[in-house]
Amino acid sequence: MNTPRLPSTVPYPASKTSAARIAGDGISTGLQLLFAAAVGITVINLFATQTLIGPIAAALGLDARLSGMVAMLPQLGYAAGLVLLVPLADLLENRRLIVRLLMCCALALAAATLSTSGWLFLLAIFLAGAASSAIQIMVPLAALMACEAHRGKVVGNVMSGLMLGILLSRPLASLLVDAGGWRLLYLVLAVSVTVVAITLRRTLPLRQPAAILSYPALIRSLWSLLRSQPVLRRRALTAALAMAAFSLFWTAVALLLTQQPFNMNQRHIALFALAGAAGAIVAPLAGRIGDRGWTRQATLAAHLLMIGALLLAGVAGAGWGGFAISIHPWLALGMLVLAAIGLDAGVTTDQTLGRRAINLLQPEARGRLNGLFVGIFFIGGALGAASAALAWVAGGWSGVCLAGIAYAAAALIFAVFQQR
Repeated sequence: MNTPRLPSTVPYPASKTSAARIAGDGISTGLQLLFAAAVGITVINLFATQTLIGPIAAALGLDARLSGMVAMLPQLGYAAGLVLLVPLADLLENRRLIVRLLMCCALALAAATLSTSGWLFLLAIFLAGAASSAIQIMVPLAALMACEAHRGKVVGNVMSGLMLGILLSRPLASLLVDAGGWRLLYLVLAVSVTVVAITLRRTLPLRQPAAILSYPALIRSLWSLLRSQPVLRRRALTAALAMAAFSLFWTAVALLLTQQPFNMNQRHIALFALAGAAGAIVAPLAGRIGDRGWTRQATLAAHLLMIGALLLAGVAGAGWGGFAISIHPWLALGMLVLAAIGLDAGVTTDQTLGRRAINLLQPEARGRLNGLFVGIFFIGGALGAASAALAWVAGGWSGVCLAGIAYAAAALIFAVFQQR
């Protein structure tokens, strides 16, 4: 059987294949769902360890000063992959590159499962994070396969899987650890990523980019792309500020929920995070809005939604406006869930519109453009996570909400200023 071959600079033809009928947007619905599932499963390992620092450090005898690396190294590895591996998408055949990276990720996760040495475990999760950068090759490949008129819709569908993976990673980790320990989590992840790699190997079309640069030249070109693409700079900055508010909220909310009057344990917090994941369902809608030419209005609405969600979180968690939390704890909890959904929806909308915009730029540089975009907004996420502890110590939940509002307001102001 001949393998479908995808040209490097034009959309995948809207024709019938033996696998599925290609939808009107240029890529089959089944393949869109596969992309969404693949990126959602792969991204889990980047965030799952954030709630497992204590158990893993104790089991492997990690020094307390090194325990924070359990949460940090997967994302540092991912950042390294964005810079060093994702640009290869503009040089090497994409299907083979994606499958090989995912198999490396699965092997690294298996090594983490079996590790008895703290240093071996840390190396394994760093390498798994780096190989997980295959996500940023899959997203632009899905965009390339879509018709331009429906590119936002397709990117939104794939992004919904990515955001669900991020949002569900912590509750999934908590539930699996509760069922069988942290090694069970890594075993499940290793098997799942292996299944994803095998499925993509059998399903994806070939795409050989029309490479005109060597690998060192591709790496050197990253700075030139950032300087020459104002759309990339604008969308990456607003995405970074939105991601900062997102990370700030989700890093600190567990501290709030363990206190009076909520008194929630880890399982309850996992269910709270699961409810908050509902905000990811807006990604396909955001993509369709972008396809209709309403990107500016939707971007501003997303930032306003984030501000409103954080104001609601301040009412529910800190008693802003005179709200009596101790008298109405269940109402307060419901308001916090709505705030989480609203914040996640705003962040997802901003990121989906941003990805759509950059995937309409230079086709021959999609790998590098996506790597730069994601790398910059991950810096924002790291800033938000780091500032969560400072905001909590300085002002409790009120400090957290005010810091989040500041990030969201900065994104709104910057978007308004740049789009005039």
